[in-house]
Amino acid sequence: MLEAVKVALDPTPRQERLLESHAGAARFAYNAGLAHVKDMLERGDKPEWSYYGLRRWWNQAKNTLAVDETTGEPWWPRNSKESYNSGLESLADALKNFSKSRKGRRKGRRMGFPRFKSKDKAVPGFAYTTGSFGLIDCDPHALRLPRIGRVHCMENVSRRVDGAKVLRMSVSKRGGRWQASLTVERADLPIPSPPKGGSVGIDLGVKELAALSDGTVIHNPHALKSNLRRLKKAQRNLSRKRKGSNRRRKARAQVARLYARVANLRSDALNKTTAMLAHTYADISIEDLNVAGMVGNHGLARSIQDAAFAEFRRLLTYKTARAGARLHVIDRWYPSSKTCSNCGTVKAKLPLSERVYHCEECGLVIDRDVNAAINIQVAGSAPETSNARGGSGRQTRLECGTMRHPAKREPSGGEGRVRLGAGLGNEAMQMTSL
Repeated sequence: MLEAVKVALDPTPRQERLLESHAGAARFAYNAGLAHVKDMLERGDKPEWSYYGLRRWWNQAKNTLAVDETTGEPWWPRNSKESYNSGLESLADALKNFSKSRKGRRKGRRMGFPRFKSKDKAVPGFAYTTGSFGLIDCDPHALRLPRIGRVHCMENVSRRVDGAKVLRMSVSKRGGRWQASLTVERADLPIPSPPKGGSVGIDLGVKELAALSDGTVIHNPHALKSNLRRLKKAQRNLSRKRKGSNRRRKARAQVARLYARVANLRSDALNKTTAMLAHTYADISIEDLNVAGMVGNHGLARSIQDAAFAEFRRLLTYKTARAGARLHVIDRWYPSSKTCSNCGTVKAKLPLSERVYHCEECGLVIDRDVNAAINIQVAGSAPETSNARGGSGRQTRLECGTMRHPAKREPSGGEGRVRLGAGLGNEAMQMTSL
């Protein structure tokens, strides 16, 4: 089993200069290799753009390409060979993705031909795959980087790795801070016993991050919204600076730090929430949200992307697998918000402005998101519902013309049929006043 361990580095000023030099070497090799490929294509030749083909070309051309203009001496030996190899590896991956996308063998959006990397816009970074890199014996707060030396880390990296085999180490600079990501190989652990917290349904939202079927509401930090004013100010300040100046470099670093803060706030909230859910509940049910279609609503697009629904599901997927919990994904067309969790009546229309659910059939008054979470929980636990278990989503039409889902059984296989939301305590959550 492969796992990524990311740690923040604390380099000295000399080590920072060496890290910048290695990142620049990786960018130079990438651009030089791309120029070579484009030159061959313009001449009508068939270039060898695999990783090993680009390495063979680089080893033959490096003494003429990486040369000091004043002294005429090659400067490439100043950096580790791994930095150049990582740049060529990135180029080979980009060309492979372009080729597959053009032939229709790659999922996702269409990939264009690779472009040259700019020193100002590209993320500085390189990687180690061979050599004596990684952990240092009897020094748990440091990493060994060839040609750079011992670099102090901000935490105990040895405890994070926990004896696993380090296969690769990627070093990059984001938000003004250098960090190392270690790809480690661990032995496949036995499937743990599921948590004893029962089942829960989750309704993701924009105003609040999530509403649970037990009435718990998880706060949304609104990472981007809370820092938007400072971001606008920093970006206006950046736009006023002359290109190539030292002040523009400092202003760009300030913008990068603010964006890194937004990403860290969002990641912290999502990781804590998903970890809590995975270690608390044995059965977790969520909706299969069409996020790409939801951002078509330009009034809510920024808030939807700030909530990071896709990242929430990605984190929850692998964390439930590690914790032994079961994750059920409900069909995206299931009307969880429009369905009454008490009697099963489905409303024809339910605008977003209506935050409290009123059922005209049974008189239920309940928070809209909690009502949806209860329906999601029941749908995830019932074999008749379209979910990760592969059931069908049947609906039955009542005499009055409303749509109602058939009764579902509890996952424990309890006796008798139950109504939607029955036994979940929604009577206690009914509100007597608006």
